[in-house]
Amino acid sequence: MALEVEPGAEMTVAELMKHLSMADPSARVRLGINPFVPMAHKVGTVTADTDLDGRPIVYLAEDAQAVQYGYLPRVVVEALAWMPPVEPPTRGWRLRAVSGAGASRQTP
Repeated sequence: MALEVEPGAEMTVAELMKHLSMADPSARVRLGINPFVPMAHKVGTVTADTDLDGRPIVYLAEDAQAVQYGYLPRVVVEALAWMPPVEPPTRGWRLRAVSGAGASRQTP
């Protein structure tokens, strides 16, 4: 369940609620932080205020104790488009030792 937001657009509370309503209500919530070293953090406080133009804003803050749960799973990082999907390498030719006077041979 990856939420796509228009480039340059900001997510609204209604959009976030729509996507959260599709999730299991008993699921725990984590923040995905730092695309270059993707980590999972615990959500702490949720608060609301207004910006400099008087528009309402909701802030999701990291836990005050900065509880970090380690790296984000690769599938989550790919869903966030922080890293491209990785395909397993194709199996190529490799050298195999041959006993006796023979030289190495290639095998599939």
